Amino acid sequence: MSAVNLTLAGASWHAPRGLVILNPVSIELPAGRVLGVVGPNGAGKSTFLRLVYRYLKPASGAVLIDGDDIWKMRARDVALKVAAVLQEQPTDFALTVREIVDLGRIPHRGGLVRGDGRDAEVVSAVLGKLDLGGFADRRFGSLSGGERQRVMVARALAQEPSLLVLDEPTNHLDIRHQLEVIRLIRDLDMTIVTSLHDLNIAAAVCDDILLLQQGQAMGFGTPDDVLADETVSRAFGVLARRERLTPSEATHFTYQLHA
Repeated sequence: MSAVNLTLAGASWHAPRGLVILNPVSIELPAGRVLGVVGPNGAGKSTFLRLVYRYLKPASGAVLIDGDDIWKMRARDVALKVAAVLQEQPTDFALTVREIVDLGRIPHRGGLVRGDGRDAEVVSAVLGKLDLGGFADRRFGSLSGGERQRVMVARALAQEPSLLVLDEPTNHLDIRHQLEVIRLIRDLDMTIVTSLHDLNIAAAVCDDILLLQQGQAMGFGTPDDVLADETVSRAFGVLARRERLTPSEATHFTYQLHA
């Protein structure tokens, strides 16, 4: 499937008792771009992602994919376009890695029916892409946190989405597999929305940045525009300094507490 445009038009969310968790956010993300959602703990990043993958219904505004409101679409039709990888990973699955990844094919066959040859090809391909071929017959619950994270990414890719939502995808991963996930994000031909704690990773892999603080959007645009020293310092309550590393010109942030 081809990448899709993502629009949030004044989308907000309130807790059941009326506490505002995310104030209205309006962004336009063109197809094929990578959006990094950053901010301190409690800023509203996970809530923003939940709006995008249709777990939470906006209290106001709308979330649109190619102009269509996702809450006016059938859940299965959204599942054919949007896949999510969350931080919370169940550990009690009595399933193998291959069986977990195969779950990503369910929207394509409309239920828990046996897959066909095409499903098997897709599953095998994503197992190889995520370096999981050797784990295919292992029980999911026997894996390390980093291995489980890669399995959940593989399940999402098996869904063949046009929009991929990743909640802190590098958590639990060692350096090698962090780099592999970063490379994967760069190479995937789809629209991606990912929350990230590491601003250096965000600046390196994201086309656009949404910076949140206490449920408010403090900036949306390119990393150079949004991740300015003063803005980052104000959002995180630290003294932040952005440096350019030569010869790559990569961005590197250093931080210190206020005196």
